[in-house]
Amino acid sequence: MLIMGLFVTATALAQTIDYREKAKKLVSQMTLEEKASLCSGETAWSTQGIARLGIPSIFMTDGPHGLRKAEGFDFTNSVPATCFPTASALASSWNPALAQKMGEALGIESQANDVQILLGPGVNMKRSPLGGRNFEYFSEDPILAGNIATAFIKGVQSQGVGTSMKHFAANNQEFERMTNSSNVDERTLNEIYFPAFEMAVKEAQPWTVMCSYNKLNGVYASENKYLLNDVLKEKWGFKGFVVSDWGAVNDRPLGVNAGLNLEMPSNGGFNNQKIVEAVKNGTLAEARLNEIVIETLAITLKAKDSHKKGITADKSKHNALARQVSGECIVLLKNDNEILPLASSTKKIAVIGAFAKTPRYQGAGSSQVKPTQIENAFDELQKLSKGVSLTFTPGYNSDGTTTETMMSEAVLNAKNAETVLIFAGLPDIYESEGYDRQNMDMPDGHNKLIEAVAKTNKNTVVILMNGSAVSMPWKKDVSGIIEAHLGGQAGGGAVADVLTGKVNPSGKLSETFPVRLEDTPTAIDFPSKDGNANYGEGIFIGYRYYDKRKIEPNFPFGYGLSYTTFSYSDISTNTASAKDTDAVIISVKVKNTGKTAGKEVVQLYVHEQETEVTRPENELKHFEKISLNPGEEKTVSFHLTSRDFAYYNTALHEWVTKSGKFDIRVGASSRDLPLQQTIDIQSTKSAEIVFTRNTLLKVFKKSPKGAPIYEMLFKGITNGKKAVTEEDKKGEAFLDAMLGDMPISKFILMSGGKFTEEKLQAVLNSVNSN
Repeated sequence: MLIMGLFVTATALAQTIDYREKAKKLVSQMTLEEKASLCSGETAWSTQGIARLGIPSIFMTDGPHGLRKAEGFDFTNSVPATCFPTASALASSWNPALAQKMGEALGIESQANDVQILLGPGVNMKRSPLGGRNFEYFSEDPILAGNIATAFIKGVQSQGVGTSMKHFAANNQEFERMTNSSNVDERTLNEIYFPAFEMAVKEAQPWTVMCSYNKLNGVYASENKYLLNDVLKEKWGFKGFVVSDWGAVNDRPLGVNAGLNLEMPSNGGFNNQKIVEAVKNGTLAEARLNEIVIETLAITLKAKDSHKKGITADKSKHNALARQVSGECIVLLKNDNEILPLASSTKKIAVIGAFAKTPRYQGAGSSQVKPTQIENAFDELQKLSKGVSLTFTPGYNSDGTTTETMMSEAVLNAKNAETVLIFAGLPDIYESEGYDRQNMDMPDGHNKLIEAVAKTNKNTVVILMNGSAVSMPWKKDVSGIIEAHLGGQAGGGAVADVLTGKVNPSGKLSETFPVRLEDTPTAIDFPSKDGNANYGEGIFIGYRYYDKRKIEPNFPFGYGLSYTTFSYSDISTNTASAKDTDAVIISVKVKNTGKTAGKEVVQLYVHEQETEVTRPENELKHFEKISLNPGEEKTVSFHLTSRDFAYYNTALHEWVTKSGKFDIRVGASSRDLPLQQTIDIQSTKSAEIVFTRNTLLKVFKKSPKGAPIYEMLFKGITNGKKAVTEEDKKGEAFLDAMLGDMPISKFILMSGGKFTEEKLQAVLNSVNSN
């Protein structure tokens, strides 16, 4: 306890020291070459130190869901560490408090292994279910991803260990990831791909942010000034440093100028020399280099001061936490005739599928953790199912293929059982960092096995172990489906807990499960194969797309069943009409109407009734997970701000709330929103339009300042005559429609010389000066 007490005190002290000032003093004593040396790593995982100035080296390593400390690039020889559920699973808990608790454990294990920066979490959006790294990202929705990321970061950093939120930005495919350009419009960036990063930066201040491999709109993320400086540091107020993804640097001096602080891994001095040369030839200002080094050094000093020796991790305690987290991430997708939890009267259970004994519990690639132990579902079921006969057949090989013999054994096993549990999903080779999935299908052997067994025994439950959405051609043929995700080293135990009812499932899908690939927003063009990923679907990814297109998915975003039932009632608000600067409070009552204690995720979505720009049908804005005993009722309240009603205006380059009516919808998923409250919002900030020669006439007509100009021009064409006859009115309507989509500059030609360039300029000066 003494060691831990000293550690807490030291960590608290590190938060109060002004490391920027310390860093400035040290940088003032450095040579140009020394400054450049701090712009890259010393090794594959450590930063460069400067002994003569007492500047330390700090160690960073992979770890979105577990510590992976390795020597060099020998990933097979990493230290044993608790392997928690992957991000796709963690987000399905919809429980930020639990994510923070997991982050705290990861921080402790980092301290115990002398790691100062943990490379995670990954908060990129799931643009397509085929993304090879989807298991490493939280969600298709930025609000859910941002909330989970914020809590995770707070948890890790509360232990004096920094995080590296990644991969900034628009890193949504693995194919040609080091050269591909993600071409995304400004509104889509700000409404979909930025908010999770923005929320975490503003609310949790990760010590570092990792830039992505890809280009953003033609410019490498590692040298993108708009991304790293203008948005991240200036607009959002990021106070840490930016590190490159490993090998993501293209032009190092350009990167320094744009705001990239640290290149990883070590470049052997090659790029450091380029920085020195750039300063000497005047293409890089030394003052800019100083700023970059100060930012890096401030965090380096803070990280070193926050580390204390003597910290040990309780592996048993952390494994128990991993099991708890995994259990709360599991999503019950189907439960016909209440086949689950397994009834105490059930005495013969057939367990089929190799994953029951050799589980798929994490993704492949840089996040691969060497677990301290592994629990498998079969063994854990045996421990929890006393007096029950459990039989096992593998059903398929490690690559997902099956044989006639395997199929026959599985069918025979199922025929003699009261209930069948089939473990299936995606083998390691199907999803990994470095490449994208080719389709949404599970191995053919898995699907055929499920179909054959389901025909033999209707009491079949499928337990899925996978990192992203899969198609389910057998959905109607089975009685139960559990999405167990990649549940970490204790995932097998968590599955057993849920199957037996020891844990009541409370997970909700953090991504939509579509019926087929053809239904997805990026089906036509994913991944890009010409060096350009054109995000033509814009803001309509995930449930936003399926709702707008009225496509019925297999299971919608936010969906998940429980062993109990809940009712929603009595939605109310503190005001039916409010200014966008006012606090709007929405309250609902949620009651456990079943016989079992359970947890429910209460979800709030916003719908704008009449829009000026295309907007989604519903957008998640708030959520809260609550625990309820049988018969218990709680009131859940949400505090809405102007941002909850706003859209991103590209003309103004900021968030804008339009006056109008908004429907607040609350319920259990994106497709189950039984409660609605309408709020009339009045915008207090008028959208200041800068009128140019290319501004459309309909924009003039709609604007209070521009309307008189439009009337003047319209009367000029009609010679001021008022429409009297029906024919005249039709002609006037036609003219109005035609003029609307015309830039005002075109009126010079239409006026026959009456409206000149000089008059146009005078009009623009007048309307813009008011």
